[in-house]
Amino acid sequence: MIHLTQISKQHGSRLLFQDASLQILPASRNGLVGPNGAGKTTIFRLITREEEPDKGEIACAKKTVIGYFSQDVGEMSGRTALAEVMAAAAEITLLGEQIQAMEAAMSLPMSDDEMASLLERYGNAVEEFEHRGGYDLEARAQAVLTGLGIGPDAYLRPVESFSGGWKMRIALARILTLNPDVLLLDEPTNHLDMESILWLEEWLATDFKGALLMTCHDHEFMNRIASRIIEVADQTVTTYGGNYDFYRREREIRREQLLASYRRQQEMLAKEEEFIARFAARVSHAAQVQSRMKKLEKIERIQIPAEQKVMRFDFGEAPRSGDMVAEMTDLAKVWVHQGSAGPQEKSVFGGVSGVIRRQEKIAVVGVNGAGKSTFLKALAGQIEPSSGALTIGASVLTGYFSQHSMELLNPEATVFETVQAVMPTGNIGVIRNLCAAFLFQGDEIDKRIAHLSGGEKSRVVLATLLAQPLNFLILDEPTNHLDIQSREVLLEALQKFTGTVVVVSHDRRFLRLLVNRVLLIDHGALRSYEGDYNYYLRKSAADQGQADSFATPAFS
Repeated sequence: MIHLTQISKQHGSRLLFQDASLQILPASRNGLVGPNGAGKTTIFRLITREEEPDKGEIACAKKTVIGYFSQDVGEMSGRTALAEVMAAAAEITLLGEQIQAMEAAMSLPMSDDEMASLLERYGNAVEEFEHRGGYDLEARAQAVLTGLGIGPDAYLRPVESFSGGWKMRIALARILTLNPDVLLLDEPTNHLDMESILWLEEWLATDFKGALLMTCHDHEFMNRIASRIIEVADQTVTTYGGNYDFYRREREIRREQLLASYRRQQEMLAKEEEFIARFAARVSHAAQVQSRMKKLEKIERIQIPAEQKVMRFDFGEAPRSGDMVAEMTDLAKVWVHQGSAGPQEKSVFGGVSGVIRRQEKIAVVGVNGAGKSTFLKALAGQIEPSSGALTIGASVLTGYFSQHSMELLNPEATVFETVQAVMPTGNIGVIRNLCAAFLFQGDEIDKRIAHLSGGEKSRVVLATLLAQPLNFLILDEPTNHLDIQSREVLLEALQKFTGTVVVVSHDRRFLRLLVNRVLLIDHGALRSYEGDYNYYLRKSAADQGQADSFATPAFS
């Protein structure tokens, strides 16, 4: 369907690809992976012809419709959410209008040749219209919006009234509704909650019939959807025939084989060079020396790719807290907002009582808008509860991570200054080492916060947490802007953390491998599942349908 052959591409002095090739086959499910800056986004831009290769060829079948979702959604205004989504399929709408015009023309008198020509054009147009899903365009747009968390009550809201994260969902809905032959998705799960991720996963697996190429930081999502992994690294592109877990295993096997070949070649080269050095001055060995020198010149030297840099840290031994970390008694939070009829109250959660115990690792789950982040803010002391009591236990030292904490970073401060501010007595070497653990090395520690990406800001906030002696971590979507490797490092560090953790995350693998207790927020009440994430999934599925299953707000 799409073939990139012997592609070379350079940005300034940086060479991204040298004679790289890849194929996107019909109906294939391809995951695109590689370190930041390797050229993944450039692959997308080459396919969409936003960029051209310096060398090589890009071939694409005629009439192939390509849909590209990127993190740069551009400006949205002047339309409702539904109209914005349907606008992506303007060509389909136009084709429908042309079909109607041709149907009207068929009732008019014309020659046999004209009618035959019209019928041929009409047949082609109807076939294309059906292929593009023109007959159910509006219904499909509504279904996609609903699946991504924008329900019927928001279809007619102006797009400019949505926040940035919700605009990303609308932009994603535009591309999915287009139903293209080739779907390019750049981090589609970044701004989605668990329910929307599950819906998208199901849609890609069952409804979408075209070819898919995607980048994604969600390990489980990538594993479930991709059956072929395309790695961009070291100026080349390598294809692996399997899911993400297969790719990781196979990549390690190939690297070990390459290292073994490299060692064998180095031993051979050393022997040949030793022979040349020993007998170079002897006339009797001149022919042999010349022969071996020519042999060495022709040998293609094996290159060992540099290891990808990843974060390396752990939280160390947490200071001992009391066995009771937090106790809640009839805790409630009500937001008051100004409505058309005056101040109106909205209950987020209420009647919550219970205890969080030392060394528990707890996931807080619930549908979008259930109040998970609000509950974490109350727990972290970021907001005051409307009623009830929250008691923090003895010797509890709390660290709080959220997207809001990223926004609170001083944009004018450097990475070094930001970390130094939370450990003012630390010497320069200690601070530089901590920054390096989060991949800020050399001149990068002098980069200003304003110039950092979302992932880099996440690493800075994590570094500031690590710089403090904490034993109670409250983490609201800590993996959102982290790549898969960074998520793995954070997961391992939290698994070893000897303090207490409460986390909200839509990364299912992260929760499966970390938590030993789950709190479900449902209709303002909090229900406790005394087991890991898999236990929660089984138990909540069994509880579903029981009218009184969530009647008790308290947990123990």
